[in-house]
Amino acid sequence: MAKEKEEKRAKFLRIYANIPDKLREDIIVLVDGKTYTWNASYIEIKNNTDLGKKILKEMGVTKII
Repeated sequence: MAKEKEEKRAKFLRIYANIPDKLREDIIVLVDGKTYTWNASYIEIKNNTDLGKKILKEMGVTKII
């Protein structure tokens, strides 16, 4: 399971690198009633925070990644 999480994390980071700057302020996910943009998600996921893990999980559920 840890390998799957790391693969999702790597996939998100690859996708983020190819997102145009203007789109990075768009909201992409809702976690615990709060919205997160590509930029906010990137910071949380890059730093491997608990919130970043929740964001990745929700992105997997909604098939964003």
